[in-house]
Amino acid sequence: MIKFFVSILLIALLSFICGLFLPWWSIAIAAFVVSALIPQRPLRAFFAGFVALFLLWGGLATYFDMANNSILSARVAGMVYLHGSSVALLVVTGFIGALVGGGGSLTAAFLRK
Repeated sequence: MIKFFVSILLIALLSFICGLFLPWWSIAIAAFVVSALIPQRPLRAFFAGFVALFLLWGGLATYFDMANNSILSARVAGMVYLHGSSVALLVVTGFIGALVGGGGSLTAAFLRK
């Protein structure tokens, strides 16, 4: 269980650092590297990457959304058929990042087998 929480923390930290200098998809590489170094079962590895990136991307999206009083996110949500719901856009953003991170972690777990 400790490996699970350490993986979540390391994936989020490495993904944040990679996101500062590399393209957005570098989060999958960060999740892959951490899951390759910390062996876990595939399902646990997937959820570690999923939770880490959901919290990271959802948190960052919320932080930037609050900085402009949800003006931009409400307009974007209206364009992507979310009926102007800023919260729905933030959840979708976190979910997309979570799927990418979970996929990177799951790939590493399967390669270890």
